[in-house]
Amino acid sequence: MQVSIDIVILNYNTKNLLELLVPKVLENSALPGVNVVIADNASTDGSAEWVKENLPQLECIVLSKNLGYAGGYNEVLKNRKADYFILLNSDAEPAPGWLDPLFQLINSHPDLGAVQPKLLDFYHRNKFEYAGASGGFLDQYGYPFCRGRIFGHVESDFNQYNDNCEIFWATGACFLVKREAWEKAKGLDEHFFAHMEEIDLCWRLQLLGYKNYVCPESVVYHMGGGTLSNLSPRKTFLNFRNNLLMLYKNLHPSEKNKIIFRRKLLDGLAACFFILQGKWSHIPQVWKAHRAYEKMKLDVKETPNSKTLSEFKTVMKSGLVWNFFAKGKRVFSALKF
Repeated sequence: MQVSIDIVILNYNTKNLLELLVPKVLENSALPGVNVVIADNASTDGSAEWVKENLPQLECIVLSKNLGYAGGYNEVLKNRKADYFILLNSDAEPAPGWLDPLFQLINSHPDLGAVQPKLLDFYHRNKFEYAGASGGFLDQYGYPFCRGRIFGHVESDFNQYNDNCEIFWATGACFLVKREAWEKAKGLDEHFFAHMEEIDLCWRLQLLGYKNYVCPESVVYHMGGGTLSNLSPRKTFLNFRNNLLMLYKNLHPSEKNKIIFRRKLLDGLAACFFILQGKWSHIPQVWKAHRAYEKMKLDVKETPNSKTLSEFKTVMKSGLVWNFFAKGKRVFSALKF
């Protein structure tokens, strides 16, 4: 029986990227059962009109307002019946042959929930890309990092992380998820709006009994910051707020208060680091994020959890801040789990 895969590209005011990259997506994804969908988050730059005029063979779903990454994908995917979904950023270019390795891996392992490709920099194609590199992990305080990227240090790709392996989280820039797993997890948490929601989803998938993997044989090139610039104070706010929300939702009750308290202290150090970098507009975003978290956590549903962070083999049992800044461990292979 032929399986079906929906590749859904969520767009918000990135018409220029659609013009550049959607033809590549179509060219490199031409397999039986594969359907490419453009989901437009109420863009005002003529994105949807361009798709309908220039790519009439594609399904183009236009949302009535900008629902963000989480809300946009939830709305579009809630009634779709494909066996698998691929969530693909509008600033991502899949390499030739990218799709089959992802599908073969997830289809041959019933316990897999989500799989990501190797994510390389669109502009420097011998380097990993910040948003996902070769798979995502957490440290003991919930700091996310990747095989190939720790904080702002991004490694060059020498095929050093080319093995399929279990990961904690798959990048929101591009990941394949089983529809069954997506529905059991009830999709993305719309409290997040954008940023960290894929990590939250992958955490919940694991608590449901699924595993997440990276498949480096599959390669996708990612620009990064296609919708929201990496230099934006708004991105800083969302990252700090949403990381705390994710911890509050998913940590085991026995460790929740301790880890979040320590994490807030470390966030204070991060604000000091912004001072050293001269990123003055980012400093108040840390405190705004903490205040917003305290309000929002009252409305967030905690995930039933019987597993502490230390029980995940994809969580480093020490602190990333200490390893990176004090011990000088800049590459993933230097870390000990």
